[in-house]
Amino acid sequence: MAHFFRPLLCVFICLLVGGGSGFLTVDSISTWYVDINKPFFNPPNWIFGPVWTTLYTLMGVSAGLIWNTSAKNKATKKALLAFSLHLMLNGLWSILFFGLKNPELAFAEILLLLTSIIYYTALFYRIRPITAWMQAPYIAWVGYASLLNGSIAWLN
Repeated sequence: MAHFFRPLLCVFICLLVGGGSGFLTVDSISTWYVDINKPFFNPPNWIFGPVWTTLYTLMGVSAGLIWNTSAKNKATKKALLAFSLHLMLNGLWSILFFGLKNPELAFAEILLLLTSIIYYTALFYRIRPITAWMQAPYIAWVGYASLLNGSIAWLN
């Protein structure tokens, strides 16, 4: 039963982090964000919800699968700690970008976030390769988001 519960719990936690940071910053999306300069490749706002829901689900399932390998294993503990720290960085980005309305600081942070994703993905790969492959869309999206964030910082 724990093999099903752990991935579900991890998905819930990931969605909670994403939803929580979104809840804290939702006012800026319909006000401040509308008025700033954005690059031509800025996606429509409606795409963010489905994309992030999918990514948080993939993150959570993969973290749960890692947790299922053996919570007492040193490599598993290290991977889950790296994942947990990354999740805090993930939630922090929205607060910096939308909450503080600081694209420059958010850009520095998103580069750290991307590095942390690559790091925990490498740790996941050593334990259970499929969990690392599940991060490919996330890495691609945060790479794109980094370019978008950097462009917004530049344009404003």
